[in-house]
Amino acid sequence: MVDKVTNSIQSDLKNYNNQIEHLNPLETIDWAYKTFKNKFAFTTSFGIQSSVLLHLIQKSNLKNKVKIFWIDTGYLPKETYKYADQIINKLSLNIQVLQSEITPARMEALYGKLWESDKYSDLDKYHKIRKIDPLEKAFEEFSINCWASGVRAQQTKNRSKMKPIDIIRNRFSLRPVLNWSTKDMFYYMEENNLPQHPLFLKGYSTIGDWHSSQPETKNNKGRDTRFGGIKEECGLHTNN
Repeated sequence: MVDKVTNSIQSDLKNYNNQIEHLNPLETIDWAYKTFKNKFAFTTSFGIQSSVLLHLIQKSNLKNKVKIFWIDTGYLPKETYKYADQIINKLSLNIQVLQSEITPARMEALYGKLWESDKYSDLDKYHKIRKIDPLEKAFEEFSINCWASGVRAQQTKNRSKMKPIDIIRNRFSLRPVLNWSTKDMFYYMEENNLPQHPLFLKGYSTIGDWHSSQPETKNNKGRDTRFGGIKEECGLHTNN
């Protein structure tokens, strides 16, 4: 079944990229909904610039037509939970919260605090348990073939090589704001009166779990402030 799905979507990938290459984010979102209908979904992390994609969803009038998934690892900073509440209420969004079947306490009892070992393999296990598995379970439940996220080429080396639409774990992964700069995101938030994440004002340029995110310093900026500098990606946006 996996090989069949992979072969099928691979044949469409080049055509899809040609169709959306010159579209703006709203046009890209509209294209995705027309193409995938109820098999299309969004993901959000309620990170530093997550409000941009969420606002675009509101402008597209899809907020009540398409699933919006938020992966709650159980380790998010209290500021993120409060910020999520603020954005959800401001934009009147219907968010579906995804969580691991394994509680944080049970995970720590079985495997320890995986983020403390400084081992790449332990971070991979952590991300699979807390992020990837819950997301993939939801995708299976709702038969999602394409999901859109707010990743941008400027964020990591991996993302700098991304196309507007690609294949991640045998599904289409759409990036409506892939080519937007950090300034583009900031000014969009300013122009649309979108509140900043509280930790942005404390020097954070990116934020995930409380234990794996740090404010920027002279020597560590951007994604270098995540996961102790061991890795840039959490696994959601890679095939590895």
